[in-house]
Amino acid sequence: MKLQMATWLEVEEYLKTSRGIIIPVGSTEQHGPIGLIGTDAFCAEKIAEDAAEQAGAIVAPTLALTPAPFNMDFPGTISLSEGLFKSLVSEVVDGLMHHGFEQLYFLNAHGANLAPLSEVAADRAETKIRVRSWWDFENVNSLRNEYYGRWEGMHATPSEVAITQAAFRLVPPHPLAETPPELLSAEYLQAHSGDRHGPPAEHRERFPDGRVGAHSAMAKPSHGEQLLKAASKAVARDYQSFLGI
Repeated sequence: MKLQMATWLEVEEYLKTSRGIIIPVGSTEQHGPIGLIGTDAFCAEKIAEDAAEQAGAIVAPTLALTPAPFNMDFPGTISLSEGLFKSLVSEVVDGLMHHGFEQLYFLNAHGANLAPLSEVAADRAETKIRVRSWWDFENVNSLRNEYYGRWEGMHATPSEVAITQAAFRLVPPHPLAETPPELLSAEYLQAHSGDRHGPPAEHRERFPDGRVGAHSAMAKPSHGEQLLKAASKAVARDYQSFLGI
């Protein structure tokens, strides 16, 4: 059940049996020639909704405006400062706790969100908060590796594009996407994890089509269907474990 699609009476009834809620967190940023600008938000939201259906959970509105400064030289990207994003998350937590939600499960789909989300959780050690990214689970990563190997890359990845293809929209092929991008080393991927990409002008100069080591054209809707199934099942189990079910 989506919080915004419920009445206050339905939320009040839900809180009689559960104090947990799933909060999807994404971004609004470019995702290469064939990736939707809302890719991260769409992935987090869809996986959260499917997991919630399996776990009997309620899903909060998706936090889609988050830090993405490195992509600001690509049209359509909207980036919040990290400080503002942390304040937003803290106030969302306050609002949910005010109504009786006590176990807050953040489902993330954007690397730059991880540090601020973790900092909010650490600052509020008395609050039961869990932060997970949809790719944190072994069965999900097995599929990503099987489908794409090293071409998964780290931004505008074929796995996230495949999920949006399956659940939202299939963008027509584009010549920029058909050519493989620069294949990045494991060392580069590790050094830039968490979306540490540097100033926007430098980032676009290095990765002019928006992909970062990711061959988006390898994405297929059928892959997205399997990734959605695996991720939502894993998230549902992890959420129930978080609640102690």
